[in-house]
Amino acid sequence: MKNHRAIEEIRKLYNYLVTRLSRSSRLPEVRAEISERPAQSAIERSESVAYQMIGERTESVLPIFKGLDVNLQKSGVKITFKAYVSLAVFAAFLASLILFGLVPCVLAFVFGTPLLPSFLFGLGAGLFASAFSIIAFYVYPIYRADKLRRALEDEMPFTTGYMSILTGAGVSPEKIFHSIAGLSIPLAISGEAKDVVRDVNLFGLDIISALEKVSKRTPSKNLRETLEGFISAIHSGSNSTSYLREKTAQFMKLKRTSLKKFSDTLSLLSEFYVALLLTGPLLIVIMLSVMAMLNQGNLGLLSPDLLLSLITYVGLPLGSIVFLIILDAVTPRW
Repeated sequence: MKNHRAIEEIRKLYNYLVTRLSRSSRLPEVRAEISERPAQSAIERSESVAYQMIGERTESVLPIFKGLDVNLQKSGVKITFKAYVSLAVFAAFLASLILFGLVPCVLAFVFGTPLLPSFLFGLGAGLFASAFSIIAFYVYPIYRADKLRRALEDEMPFTTGYMSILTGAGVSPEKIFHSIAGLSIPLAISGEAKDVVRDVNLFGLDIISALEKVSKRTPSKNLRETLEGFISAIHSGSNSTSYLREKTAQFMKLKRTSLKKFSDTLSLLSEFYVALLLTGPLLIVIMLSVMAMLNQGNLGLLSPDLLLSLITYVGLPLGSIVFLIILDAVTPRW
């Protein structure tokens, strides 16, 4: 009897330890989910607030954003066109209002600038903030679509090779895209495959209609042509495995060519970086420092000290950011 009780106590202790360990192993996932929820809810809240406030009043400005609807669909941003335009107009109005009130106060009370120039500077800053916000919201889907296109085209040799292996093993097209959508490696093609799986399982489309929908929306020309050829192979009943193998060989050849072009572009960008962001600013800083020590006067309306500060704290950081954006735009992921 005592042995039986001891065994029961050991079993309870074992079950308790297993429960605690399973909870502790899931703790990072729970924390990640909790950390993602505020960001997602904040974005959704800003979209909903903007649409509720000015959604019905954006009909007159929709023609200004002509062509943005297509780029918004290609970028993969999960937001409707009208809600995105409402968010852009609301953000532009809010940014202009903040700068219009902040800049005159800072100039008048901190720097002692007269009221009329402070008001004019505030008005100019507000207009600039509004225009910059509209341009940023207009360019963002284009940038996202181009980034998604480059990621998809970088992954095309591996995607078609993976699909050819599965089709050669007799796997159905639905299972192929379900397998791509469930890959543990974060790939751009997984997002497109998830859309196919969603359209088939949730919206009840057949695999051909789902592939046609993705091919019309995707920003990658290579993926569009591959999906259209894959659809034709399914329709005609031809050998899709040989077709995907031919596309794999074609994309691998294009990949080698693009990597060679990237090496040439990278050497050119390094020379531009040294000339524009290292040697050039160094010479200008030395020249302005000498002019400031010798009291040679101003260069137009700006003093050498102010020019030196602008180059150091504004010019060099902005130049470096632009260079990083260009480098990210030309760098392949694979």
